[in-house]
Amino acid sequence: MDLDMTDSLAPKSDQLDAVDLLSGPRTFRIEQVSKGNPEQPFNFHLEGFPRVWRPGKSMRRVIVAAWGGKTSAYVGQSVTLYCDPAVQFGGDTVGGTRISHMTGIDKPLKVPLLIKRGKSAMFTVQPLKEAPKPVTPAEPAREWRVEADALKGKTDDLRALYMDAQAAGADPETLEHIRAQAGS
Repeated sequence: MDLDMTDSLAPKSDQLDAVDLLSGPRTFRIEQVSKGNPEQPFNFHLEGFPRVWRPGKSMRRVIVAAWGGKTSAYVGQSVTLYCDPAVQFGGDTVGGTRISHMTGIDKPLKVPLLIKRGKSAMFTVQPLKEAPKPVTPAEPAREWRVEADALKGKTDDLRALYMDAQAAGADPETLEHIRAQAGS
């Protein structure tokens, strides 16, 4: 008997979880924001996604820094979310959902975030253009490695380039080349 395990992988959660992003970053348009519960006070309803996203406090700080405090301003905006395996909770490294790109900002947004008790670090979000233009024969494909070489050592810029290359389906060797430039 040949059984299909695919159905057993469906999440039991009613929200987007970091594990939903293990295959790579995804961009979502926000349809609406509704009231949640005391621990997760906001439900972000994402276009074309069956479950809500409930950003943690750090990502809510990023959202407010970018778009202000009123949720009505969020409708129609887009975010690119990714799984950050380094996210800590209660002293344990558990992984979490982070924002890499946002519409509504015209330059990289740097927000100081608490990473553990008494220690903060700058978190950078890149601007997100509305819809990427399809590559046409008149428009050559991006040279990811050349761009990475030009950004050597510029970690934030290379992180953004890596996310763009990953979203565009760049091959693993190219992604590794970009990652290597950040460590140089």
